[in-house]
Amino acid sequence: MAVYTEVSDEALRTFLADYALGELLAFRGIAEGVENSNYALKTEAGDFILTLYEKRVDPAELPYFLGLMDHLAGRGLACPTPVAGRDGAALRSLAGRPAAIVTFLPGVWPRRVRPEHCAPLGRALAELHVAGDGFAMARPNALGPAGWAPLLDGCRARGDEVQPGLVAELDAALAGILAAWPRKGALHRGQIHADLFPDNVFFLPGADARPRVSGLIDFYFACTDLLAYDVAVCLNAWCFEPDYAFNVTKARALVSAYDAVRPLSPAERTALPVLCRGAALRFLLTRLYDWTHTPPGALVTRKDPLEYLRKLRFFGQAGSAAAIGA
Repeated sequence: MAVYTEVSDEALRTFLADYALGELLAFRGIAEGVENSNYALKTEAGDFILTLYEKRVDPAELPYFLGLMDHLAGRGLACPTPVAGRDGAALRSLAGRPAAIVTFLPGVWPRRVRPEHCAPLGRALAELHVAGDGFAMARPNALGPAGWAPLLDGCRARGDEVQPGLVAELDAALAGILAAWPRKGALHRGQIHADLFPDNVFFLPGADARPRVSGLIDFYFACTDLLAYDVAVCLNAWCFEPDYAFNVTKARALVSAYDAVRPLSPAERTALPVLCRGAALRFLLTRLYDWTHTPPGALVTRKDPLEYLRKLRFFGQAGSAAAIGA
């Protein structure tokens, strides 16, 4: 469910009067997503997405998110482009929420990731990192290493209800990851997506019938951080099978295609195992926090944190970058 704030026809037409998009032809809520209220919007000018930013999004950070998408689209990346109103502003207000319209991207996200998805993904991720160079704004990663201990502390009271001994295992994992984390300045930094899961990547068949990336969406966790960490997030999100076995063929395709556009440095490649452990811990902790704090009947669907415990354990046993396809 991803329509938390309802928009009346009258309010929408008043809102659209500030844009040069022509008459409203169709408008419907979009059921996917968990953070914001999203609507598919069709006007005489074409198809768009209207997003109302809900309480979990800090309005002060919206200029960064919208500015980054505008910058990336201007560099040729297939991502949503914010649409400015007649006054030149893309960020506005609707139904008591910050709101923006972005361009619609065609395509379908893969419900089952196949090896042939992973090379186009790796290439698109590298293109994102290259296109982000020169973007003037910065946003710290609130869910980076400095945020993991507070998240874990917030789960201590009920964490072992999910699995006995879980909190102690996560304490040990966190200590090991932080001790091995790359020192400041050791790896390349830039603008990263930080949440490039399969449902945030659209594909269409290419001329050879193989899948090609048609769009990257949902930049609302984007931040300024280690570029290789974004690769680690994708290795977590794209390269495990439903039985949680790591598929090294998928990983090699992803990393090889990334390398062809933006070669990983030797230091980045060496750091990938600990970056993968950190990415696994990050998603485990946010899922665990939601699992232990979401009240019954809430609209947000809780995701199983133990999926990422299995991934954390796998990367903890990976002795080298080669073992994870790099």
